[in-house]
Amino acid sequence: MNNKQKTVLVVGLVLIVSALIIWIAHGGEIFTKTEILVEKKDELFGTTYKEWQDKIIVGLDYAGGFSAIVAVITAVLFFIFRTKKKKEIK
Repeated sequence: MNNKQKTVLVVGLVLIVSALIIWIAHGGEIFTKTEILVEKKDELFGTTYKEWQDKIIVGLDYAGGFSAIVAVITAVLFFIFRTKKKKEIK
């Protein structure tokens, strides 16, 4: 394995691991959510009500897709940057 292959492999693994860490930090949801249901309390009447709030929660569909694309690109670049050893003919 040469230096270019090592660099490609390290960068690919860092990107995949960081995508999975972000996915776990957002709750490990299967599907991406763009809104969440938040329960709020009305100060005037003392009642509670539910309201949709805009918030993006990254799901496995985006994180997994990104990881798969990075894995394919890493594999292709790993293959492209290989070096062939030349044999001497005597």
